[in-house]
Amino acid sequence: MNAAIIFLILTALMVTGMPVSIALGLTVLSFLFGFTDVPLESVALKLFTGIEKFEIMAIPFFILAGNFLTHGGVARRMINFATAMVGHWYGGLGLGGVVACALFAAVSGSSPATVVAIGSILLPAMAKAGFPKRFGAGVIATSGALGILIPPSIVMVMYAVATNTSVGALFMAGVVPGLLLAMVLGGVTWWRARKNNYPRLPKATWGERWVAFRKSFWGLFLIVVVMGGIYSGIFTPTEAAAMSAVYAFIVAVFVYKDMGLKDVSRVLLSSANMSAMLLYIITNAALFSFIMTNENIPQAMADWMLGNGLGVISFLLAVNVILLLAGNFMEPSSIMLIFAPILFPIAMQLGIDPIHLGILMVVNMEVGMCHPPVGLNLYVASGITKMGITELTVAVWPWLLSMLGFLVLVTYWPNLSLWLPRTLGML
Repeated sequence: MNAAIIFLILTALMVTGMPVSIALGLTVLSFLFGFTDVPLESVALKLFTGIEKFEIMAIPFFILAGNFLTHGGVARRMINFATAMVGHWYGGLGLGGVVACALFAAVSGSSPATVVAIGSILLPAMAKAGFPKRFGAGVIATSGALGILIPPSIVMVMYAVATNTSVGALFMAGVVPGLLLAMVLGGVTWWRARKNNYPRLPKATWGERWVAFRKSFWGLFLIVVVMGGIYSGIFTPTEAAAMSAVYAFIVAVFVYKDMGLKDVSRVLLSSANMSAMLLYIITNAALFSFIMTNENIPQAMADWMLGNGLGVISFLLAVNVILLLAGNFMEPSSIMLIFAPILFPIAMQLGIDPIHLGILMVVNMEVGMCHPPVGLNLYVASGITKMGITELTVAVWPWLLSMLGFLVLVTYWPNLSLWLPRTLGML
């Protein structure tokens, strides 16, 4: 009954159009006042303890690094390198977009940032080359979702914070699924381009490829800095985030010189705004998680499911349905912080690996970012292409269907996610 009351209050507040973060906080306060004897001092305590975890510091640093790279010319050089490698195949610029999104995802940690950085450069070029606008928008909107699966990933950090899971193990678990999904999206792009005989670029010589690689090297080297540093134990994921922010600043301002010192304050301000928004969501989600735990709701749900004979296969199917439905009206950060603390205890009782559950939830978030009505990638792509959301929804369907098929694969093949961290001794 308490669970029903909590979610009824939350749903009612969200239906009014209230931001999710504020709706979470008001839900907690309403329930505390009306249905419990919990002292209000605990609210202030939870507001503080909800964001005092060391891992949370990684979020503003990864946001800052992504903003430096987005404004610092790194994306353009990555696109040139990607098109030099695969541009001669069918749909060359589209395939280059998939590769460029995968590369930029490995340094940014954010899907919308990936769509902005790659799409704002590549989509006008594709239109100029003769590609239909829908094709280009479909490629970039879906490939941009790789930003939260290929590490580093801000959403993975949020899952780790919500469930006390290893950030480093999650990052490594995202590598193989991320690369495989990039190949799947690239395959759909190639197939559609071949079917419709879309333009191809002249094949680049190895000399041209070397020049493109050399120009993009400093941006690509950030992948080595972050992932190599975490795996080798030189620094923690949070320290890696701080290193990536410093490195991105140096590359953008002093190496590529695409950004002047006068522009740094603007990047710092926009990063602070985005970080404050996410931290506010995290704080209120911590309060929500506290109420759920205090009322013993996750444990009661787990006992009910197990008592009714719900097995691993049925539970994972239910998780996918719940998260895909939630993706219709909530953005990834809120979904992760609300549902991870609820689903995690049930998964543990069923013997599901927490890392596998984390990657499964991230892939669900990817799908949610590419379909209406709240798909962030669609809105970002709409701003770039000036296309309506309905038209974009039609445009992304071929790639979105392949992502749903990939979700089934990730759901029921745990080793796809767990093989690399297990091989590296992180599990």
